This record gives sequence, structure tokens and C-alpha cells, in this order.
Amino acid sequence: MNKLNSLIYKDFLLLIRDRAGLCLMFLMPMLLVLIMTYLQDSTFNSINETRIPLLLVNNDNDSLGITIEKQIEESAIFSISHDINGIKPDRKTLEKAVAKGDFMIGILIPENATNQIRKNVKRYVISAFNGQNISLDSDSVEVEIFIDPVTKSSFRNTLMSTLREYAVRTESDFLFREITSEVNKLTPVPIADIRLSRNQVIIREQYASMKERQAIPNSVQHNIPAWSMFAIFFIAISLAGNIIKEREEGSFTRLQTMPCPSGLYILGKIITYMCVCLLQLVTIFLMGMYLFPLLGLPALVIEGNYWLLLIMGACSAMAAIGYGVAIGKIAATHQQAAIFASVSVVILAAIGGIWIPVFVMPQPMQLLSAVSPLNWGLEGFYDLFFRNGNLGSILPECIFSLAFFIICIFVVFIKNKQYE
Repeated sequence: MNKLNSLIYKDFLLLIRDRAGLCLMFLMPMLLVLIMTYLQDSTFNSINETRIPLLLVNNDNDSLGITIEKQIEESAIFSISHDINGIKPDRKTLEKAVAKGDFMIGILIPENATNQIRKNVKRYVISAFNGQNISLDSDSVEVEIFIDPVTKSSFRNTLMSTLREYAVRTESDFLFREITSEVNKLTPVPIADIRLSRNQVIIREQYASMKERQAIPNSVQHNIPAWSMFAIFFIAISLAGNIIKEREEGSFTRLQTMPCPSGLYILGKIITYMCVCLLQLVTIFLMGMYLFPLLGLPALVIEGNYWLLLIMGACSAMAAIGYGVAIGKIAATHQQAAIFASVSVVILAAIGGIWIPVFVMPQPMQLLSAVSPLNWGLEGFYDLFFRNGNLGSILPECIFSLAFFIICIFVVFIKNKQYE
């Protein structure tokens, strides 16, 4: 036990003496979490608060044009303009204004659009009451929409579906009016206009939860677990560097001459860096809970069991520590360890869903993400943060992380055998 205490004391001294490295180990992840959360939170807010510039030229001035214009105004998404410098633009001028980036969207509603739809609907209704089958081909009405080329396709699709909905509403209103008119011609007792409520089907959106209370996903809830995993695995650089430093300075050789098993040497590293990893987790979580609200960001809400968070964090830390020890044993120089550790952690973070959610990745990358230890920890934290998970739900991720740790330590012992 005295040997283990001495090894832990020695590793803590190595950490404390490198004050600059110790500060970077804690401050860099905290700064990274803060920056990434601010960026994503400001992006979400900009979508909700900043209105999209739209140029609307309504040459119809009837039901279709009025309906589209009213619905766009009620959406509270767009900043609507009807002219350019006080002049109502024609089609070519509207297209140029959007192409130059002055407006993100341009909408041109042609003249007599409503009248044309009314004629078509009336023709269909009269033919139906007369028992005639006519061709559905008719003079269609073209509402032209010009979109800035930099606009994302997802937003463009949403806009197009919304405008189609407005057009269908107008057509249905005309249809009911014509049906009422034809029925009144055939019956002695007139009927009132058919009016259809737009709220027959109410769609209520909510996040699925197995409990009554739940943490609402936001930029903080997503970024804290993600970048905490990144911070934990970044200690592999420091850990590998310390192992190589001891080897180059002869400390490891002197330890081998003493009655100190290599397993005890590795155990000292594990305990020391486990404390570092858990302290990183606690620091980042506390920053999300208490510092972020002071900076105008949402507060981190933890609905899961704190002991389960500790278990998941400890298993992820074991995987990171095993990875760092393996790199320190395999790498020949400090430069090799630093470059390989930093680049490999970034790659594992990229495929593990730290930067980009796994579900938006191509199918081959989604399969590849399953081998990233950062993804195991991230999914485990998500289970506890959002899905009200229990020990059973995080058990697979914990097993994978511990298995990865065992594989890394096995590689270390094989490497030690080669040195002997």
C-alpha cells in the first residue's frame, strides 16, 4: 500500500509541477464548452428573433394574393417588403434583387390569379352537378418564388410546402362557395355557405419521456455531455507525455530496479488520472449549472441520478486513461505521442457524434460511430440527461468502455514484456 501511495504521490507531483499544462487541461475544455454553446445558442436565437427579408409583389390583389400575404405576415418569420426604393418591381427586377442578396426570398403573384382559380373550380363543380366527366387539365396559376442560392435546401422545402398549403386553402374555399351556389340553384330553400374550421386536427408536439418531468433539450444540454467527453479523452495527451517523460529521464528504469510491479505502476496512473477526469466532469457540469445562466445561456438541468452520472463518467474515464497509457507505451518519442493522441482524439470525436449528430451522418459513418469510445460515453450521458435512463440503460455503454480499457491495458502489458 505504501508503494501505491508513493506512486500516486509521484504522479500528482508531475501534474502539479507542470502548472501550464494543468491549467490547459482544465481551462481549454471549459473555454471550448462555453464557445460552442454560445455559438449554437446564438444560432438558435437568430433563427427565432431575426426575420428573413422577403420581397412580395402581389399583382393579384384578390383572395389568393391576400391569403398568401396574410399568412406570411402572421408567421412572424419574414420581414416583408412590397417595393424597392418606393418602386414596385417587375419580374426581372425582383429576380435581380434576390440574386444580389438584397432579399433572401422573392414572391411574385401574377394578375388575375384568383379569378383564374375561381373559373377552374366553377367549371369542375358545374360539370360534377351535370354528371359530366371533364379533363382535369386547366390553365394553372404560376406563383413564382425566387430564392437566394445560399439558402439551405431544408428551409427552401419548408417554405414551398407552406406556400402550397396556402394555395390549397384558397382552392378549398372557392370549392365550397361554388358547391353552395350550385346547390342553391337546385333547392327551394337556400343553404348557407359551407365553412370549414382550420382547427379540426390539432397537432401537439412534445418530447417523449418516461417520467412526468423531463429536461428540455437545448444547446447546453447537448454540449455539456459532448464536450465533457472530448475533455476526458484529451487527457490522453498529458498521460502519454508523462509516461514518455519518465522513460526518457530514466524514472521508469529506476522503478523497475525496485520491487515495484508494472501493474502497480499502471494502477497509480489510473487512480491519479481518474481523479483528474472526474474533477473535469464536475467542473464542466457546475459551470453549466451556475455560470451559464449568469452569461445569458440556459442552465444545465440534470434530471438523472447523480450516482449514475458518476458511474458513466468513471467508465468513460477508464477508457480514456487506458487509451492514454497505451499511446505512452507504444509511442517512441514525446512528439509522436502528442501528434497521434491529439489527432486520433479529434477523429474519434468527429465520428462519435461530438461535432455532428450521428443521425445526420451517412450510413457508413453511422456504423463507424459505434466503435468510437466517445460515442459510448455520449450516448450514456444522453440516456441519463434526456431519456430518464437507469443503470440498465447505460450498462452497454459502460461495458464497452471498460472492455476498451481492458484491451488497452492488455496492449500495455504486451509492450512491457517486450521491454523486459
